[in-house]
Amino acid sequence: MYRSIKAAPGSSPGSTPASAKPADALVLLMPAGTKPADAPACPEPDALARLLKQADFTLKPEQARTLYHATGRPARTLVVGLGERAQVTADTLRRAAARAARALESARIGSARFQTVNLPDELDAHAVGRSLADGITLANFHFDAYLGKARKPEKKKGDKPIGLKVTLADKPTRAGFVEGLKVAEGVTTARTLACTPPNVANPKHIAGYCRKLAKATGLKCTVIDAKRAKELKMGGLLAVGAGGSTPPCMVILEHAPAGKAKRKPLLLVGKGVTFDTGGYSLKPDGGKGMKYDKCGAMNVIGAMHAIANLKLKQRVVGVIGLAENMIDREAYRVDDILTFCNGVTCEVTNTDAEGRLVLADCLAYGTKTYKPAAVIDFATLTGGVVVALGKKIAGVWATDETLLGKVKAAGQTVGEPVWQLPLDDDYRKMMQAKHADLHNSAPVREAHATQGAAFLSYFVGTDAPKQIPTTPWVHVDIAGTSNTEGDVLMEKGPTGFGVRLATELAATL
Repeated sequence: MYRSIKAAPGSSPGSTPASAKPADALVLLMPAGTKPADAPACPEPDALARLLKQADFTLKPEQARTLYHATGRPARTLVVGLGERAQVTADTLRRAAARAARALESARIGSARFQTVNLPDELDAHAVGRSLADGITLANFHFDAYLGKARKPEKKKGDKPIGLKVTLADKPTRAGFVEGLKVAEGVTTARTLACTPPNVANPKHIAGYCRKLAKATGLKCTVIDAKRAKELKMGGLLAVGAGGSTPPCMVILEHAPAGKAKRKPLLLVGKGVTFDTGGYSLKPDGGKGMKYDKCGAMNVIGAMHAIANLKLKQRVVGVIGLAENMIDREAYRVDDILTFCNGVTCEVTNTDAEGRLVLADCLAYGTKTYKPAAVIDFATLTGGVVVALGKKIAGVWATDETLLGKVKAAGQTVGEPVWQLPLDDDYRKMMQAKHADLHNSAPVREAHATQGAAFLSYFVGTDAPKQIPTTPWVHVDIAGTSNTEGDVLMEKGPTGFGVRLATELAATL
């Protein structure tokens, strides 16, 4: 794994210092039909011409090949295909850059010049730079913090951590790349926290991490501990975390640029169930993989990291609900009735529908306290959304079409697509119980994914208990997209889905 990825200083024409060393390798990203003359930066035009004549090398997406001289000696040039020119998108570039990054890492190459060739006109240079940064950094992530003596490679004398310096052709591309690296720090934060095991990453640990992150980045951090949560009547947060190894808490991270402190913020809310056994509604396998049930909250932490890095002008507040859903004599039960901080009550019908109970207090407290211009929440909330949409697209429910359009556009820009599912009063009525205002899981399986959104709709703003919220709100269910089985872009594990989307949204509101 590259220990650092940087844009080489002065990597645009006319600004490279005379003393700068040339890059160790050249990476050419080329669509099908490209001719050698279209790539004047290639120092081995004859070798490129021979490669492009090979019948099995057609520059289809992600197809990669190293150039060889006529003597059979390998050149320091990697050619990566992009497919048909008319079909090249930002996502095509992300995946091609990821392919190149893996090849460079395998060869332990420390610097490379990336050159795009013959791209469609609609792909501007800044967007190209962002896509290259996305692809390289997403592919570069490996979680090896807990490798021990059996598998951790032994350091040899003189070994130094290898980093990758990327040289780019022009200033706009480099600017986009540098911006992408700043966002990538947030994505890496989210993925690292998501990977961290539950015996380490409990609510107390993550709250401590947020304090350190805030100090390092200029964010403001407030932690509402269990005692204060009880005073605020946060019955959902407290119930879910009652049996946990450390008490539940709510963390608030604030990005308030100078002169924007009174501006209505964008509110980001995340579900952070640090481990989910299902409680007394025990999961059949005991919760294998449920350390990822905190991904929504970790992605909000990552987004706040990226937003602080970029020094965005938009005021943003992140509300992170943290609890560990365990079985214990103090744990909450089916048939318990809980009261949330906005006065809504809930009869528990399933202790494995716990994330919405945590989010309910986060949304109610966040909207009442900060009176946001818009609210986005991220949560690994339902298996139903995975059945409906699979692992590539997140489900969204919205109360405001303008905000929804901006969320969709942000997702499309950064390669984190979303798809709208319905929410209306009939779905809200499904969540109403006999002995309390709501039950957390309806007695029917129909509209399973929408049940979660309908429940949460009772907590977004002061009018929410009586009607569909008027506060602009989008709920993003990332149960399918929060982790992957692995592909060229990312290794198996958490994806950080939502960090880039939320950051792009904050930059464009």
